[in-house]
Amino acid sequence: MVKVVVVGSSSMDLIVTANQRPLAGETLIGDSFYTAPGGKGANQAVAAARLGAEVSMIGRVGDDAFGKEILDNLQQNGVAVNHVEPVTGNASGTAHITLAEGDNSIIVVKGANDEVTPSYVKEAEETLKQADIILIQQEIPIETVAYIAAFCHEHHKKLLLNPAPARKLSEEVIAYATYITPNEHEFAVLFGNNKRAEILAKYPNKLLITEGKNGVRYHNGTREEVVPAFVVDPVDTTGAGDTFNAAFAVQIAEGNDISSALRFANCAASLSIKKLGAQGGMPTREEVERSLKS
Repeated sequence: MVKVVVVGSSSMDLIVTANQRPLAGETLIGDSFYTAPGGKGANQAVAAARLGAEVSMIGRVGDDAFGKEILDNLQQNGVAVNHVEPVTGNASGTAHITLAEGDNSIIVVKGANDEVTPSYVKEAEETLKQADIILIQQEIPIETVAYIAAFCHEHHKKLLLNPAPARKLSEEVIAYATYITPNEHEFAVLFGNNKRAEILAKYPNKLLITEGKNGVRYHNGTREEVVPAFVVDPVDTTGAGDTFNAAFAVQIAEGNDISSALRFANCAASLSIKKLGAQGGMPTREEVERSLKS
């Protein structure tokens, strides 16, 4: 069983569904409201565990009811939480999600996730050293992203960087990451108006651009390739990207090639959007393999 370590955010998702999004100053009547554990880091940890990896999470929660619920949920999904400590006097992170018009809009309040600092992560170095692959996102301080990138470079660890939410990355972090998985918007923030083909060729087998229903685009060192998506009718697209990243990481840690890993990850992501909640539809290993065979 491969060992996956996720350094990242955990939060409580506060989700409202409606037929359309309100305009500025407008009030609409929604259809439903519910809460569910989320956060990009926790989502990726749960997804990787369901896909058969041994997963450890490094993060923070608040000393509140949401924090306890987040921790309980991680443990129920088989994720080790030795390095997920409550922050005294701080609230857990929250994500305020509107599901409307076939997609989602999200506002994240980081809360205790701002306490996932380099000094805090350093206390978990022994766990990091045992990882087959490390996952990180950007709902935690930028200094921590840089610290993990340097750690992985120094200790020859595979690093998958999911650059969401979008913000600029240093050349050093880009160089040290093994894989970077922006969507089209995040790619534009990272690389500006530069031609996509040129940037892909500059980072072969590293830069993997997720394009939703159009699949994933990357350069294999010889030519540009697109691994197609699996088309389904979406119920809730929240968490699809996290499922994709976790599934790809597990496959790479198991020694699979990039193209095969991307196909597996696309399949897992397509299954994840068929149920409500970021984690609600995240599939098991058996479900993905059964879907690939069919």
